[in-house]
Amino acid sequence: MEPIYLDYAATTPVRREVREAMARIDADRFGNPSSVHRWGREGRAALEDARARLAKLLGASPVEIIFTRGGTEADNLAILGRARASRHQSVVCSAIEHRAVLASARAAEAEGHPLHILPVDDDGVVEVAALDAFLDPKPAVVSVMWVNNEVGTVQPVPELADRCRAAGVVFHTDAIQAFGKFPVRVDEVPVDLLSISAHKIGGPKGVGALFVRRGVELSPLIYGGSHEHGMRAGTEDVAGAVGFALAAELWLRDQADQTRRLGELRDRLEAGLLARIPDLVVNGAGATRASNILSISLPGVNSETLLVTLDLEGLAVSSGSACSSGAVTPSHVLTEMGIPDEVAGPSVRLSLGRETTTEEIDRVLNTLPPLVERMRALASIEAD
Repeated sequence: MEPIYLDYAATTPVRREVREAMARIDADRFGNPSSVHRWGREGRAALEDARARLAKLLGASPVEIIFTRGGTEADNLAILGRARASRHQSVVCSAIEHRAVLASARAAEAEGHPLHILPVDDDGVVEVAALDAFLDPKPAVVSVMWVNNEVGTVQPVPELADRCRAAGVVFHTDAIQAFGKFPVRVDEVPVDLLSISAHKIGGPKGVGALFVRRGVELSPLIYGGSHEHGMRAGTEDVAGAVGFALAAELWLRDQADQTRRLGELRDRLEAGLLARIPDLVVNGAGATRASNILSISLPGVNSETLLVTLDLEGLAVSSGSACSSGAVTPSHVLTEMGIPDEVAGPSVRLSLGRETTTEEIDRVLNTLPPLVERMRALASIEAD
């Protein structure tokens, strides 16, 4: 029986159309886009066309799009680049940010920028009113992710961005899990910096982008040539940029239908597991969540054994963020939500994607509950 992939929040398969478009670039338009000859001009044209297409989807201007080597670099450039360029000292971010943001914020702190952490409630949602305490004196940047990558909670980004705009403070959002799941447009929400990544939406790995609103100053992290408006030195990945733009267009074309379909499948999975597994906890259940992410805790199950057993059973899931899923310690996200270690430890994230079917969901419902029952029984025997 074929294994079931339910880790789409970690990465998605590259779409066939994207692979083919990238192959054509590599074969026929391989020139360095900084070169002045014909091959270089063709590469530059393809790069700028991809930039314009991506900008249009975001409601941005092409000059506001900086291509990066992924979402992590985009987050680093937003946090460290802004901190280093600003005369304002502090950095503010939420307690449940992806480690790409948290680590950047810690690095800025080590360089002399005080770090302030926004708390979250029991469902993993940032408390908007808590931001006001950190807006005077003005921080260099405030960063709150749009959708949490582990539990799927949707953060009040429009309200937070409005507060920052009113205070004259630069606001960044890691929109990597949000882009493609629901409308994300910078002409509708006043964010100043926004990170996205190609491989979450059927594009290639190693390609990301940072939206930088006109007038926002950043210091580059990589030095060399004047590529990417002087914000990122190094020869651009033209094929990757083209693949990103096409993947985004294809994904957003079906966004409404896929969001509805995945929401129905997620709800089917959640209801079925709640009915079949006693004491199961749905993390973030009281909040608005992305339609494709379900985080559950299974008290009484050994966390390390759980991860190994699920893999052996052919269920590809994650313990949370893929960047730290090798760890068996409780997620910092669940800990910040106030979930006890004995509940937070044995947790898994099941994330759905374009290829997920009803049949796969039903197979999970037939496989996971008896597996948990056996593991709990074994743990009880070992405890005796």
